[in-house]
Amino acid sequence: MSMPHPLPDPLVELIAERFRTIGDPTRIRLLERLQDGEASVQELAEHVGTSQQNVSKHLGVLARVGIVGRRKDGTFAYYRITDASVLALCEQVCGLVQRDIGRLAAAIEGANA
Repeated sequence: MSMPHPLPDPLVELIAERFRTIGDPTRIRLLERLQDGEASVQELAEHVGTSQQNVSKHLGVLARVGIVGRRKDGTFAYYRITDASVLALCEQVCGLVQRDIGRLAAAIEGANA
């Protein structure tokens, strides 16, 4: 799919909202855990090391933009990734960060030589 140029303002706002949504460390940790499959709020809270209330808040933000989906089973809610493109984006960013870390380490090593 080709992107229009220049980007229309409503599309720019949607793109910015998406980046703001996944730009939170807790949400990145939640998505990282959900890569392994569906999980309850309790399981996610234990994984992230925060309260269920905090996890629910972050999951609500992710659900609002369509990145995760929710399934109710009795009194439990289970979440899963519904937009796998977010995982590809995270992997791409991780690759760039690793490259930058390598460059920084080489620069520091060169400065200390």
